[in-house]
Amino acid sequence: MAIICTEGLTKRYGRSPALVDLDLEVHQGEVFGYLGPNGSGKTTTIRLLLGLIRPTSGRAEVLGGDAQRDVVAIHRRLAYVPGDTALWPGLTGAETLHLLGAVHGSFDVAYRDALVERFELDPSKPVRAYSKGNRQKLALIAALMTRAELLVLDEPTAGLDPLMEQEFRACIREAQDRGQTVFLSSHVLAEVEALCARVGILRAGHLVEVGSLDHMRLRAALAVEASFEGHPPDLSGVPGVAGVERAGRTLRCQVTGSIAPLLGRLAEAGATRVVSREPSLEELFLTHYGASADGAASPLGGERA
Repeated sequence: MAIICTEGLTKRYGRSPALVDLDLEVHQGEVFGYLGPNGSGKTTTIRLLLGLIRPTSGRAEVLGGDAQRDVVAIHRRLAYVPGDTALWPGLTGAETLHLLGAVHGSFDVAYRDALVERFELDPSKPVRAYSKGNRQKLALIAALMTRAELLVLDEPTAGLDPLMEQEFRACIREAQDRGQTVFLSSHVLAEVEALCARVGILRAGHLVEVGSLDHMRLRAALAVEASFEGHPPDLSGVPGVAGVERAGRTLRCQVTGSIAPLLGRLAEAGATRVVSREPSLEELFLTHYGASADGAASPLGGERA
């Protein structure tokens, strides 16, 4: 079941395109990672999904409703954490949580209290006394305590220390186990890699890649390092091999497609140690941004937008 579905979703400001022909589905119970640098269209997408701005063309459905016509009904079933949290400075943390829970319409009191403890937040302090990290904790608790069907998170861990980031990840995994859906926009690629099985990558308003990390890695180059007792062999003509580097008795390269021909050549040359490594999400992401400036597709495979 698609919790988010967009068709040709486009937003232009004058002649400047912020988002172009977005076709995307996010399925029930998945944690979907939405990636791109500043200005790529991530926040524009979120504002369109929330019904905060109108599209130039195309449409979006969220939780089975039209993102423009059914805003009130949709917002009762989702929770949103913005990247830059603006809260009422004169209210305490406890008062803020109570108010946000009342605005949403329902929340789990026992879970709220557990989250306050897990995130080590002092709810008796006024918001004006909170650091950026504590304000972010407050926003996260307010969203999580609703147990909403859909969590829309825009840079949710901005300002959190590493321990609280781990707590956030645990909460998101628990939410997924309960069947909640999470749309996660983040610059923290390690966070996305830890939580998301499927990601979308934006470039200049265009969705240039969408698919599972496993599938992306399968189609990307594999990094190989081999050690030898003597000089490393010449790999010219070995199918799929590129980026060969030699340092003393160590050879490094990248290989796409079948690794068997490379392993055969390394074995013939008497390799004493061979290590291979799949590309990280950061390397997959940077592959797209190393493509030509005209937006040509990267060498990665995966599902194409």
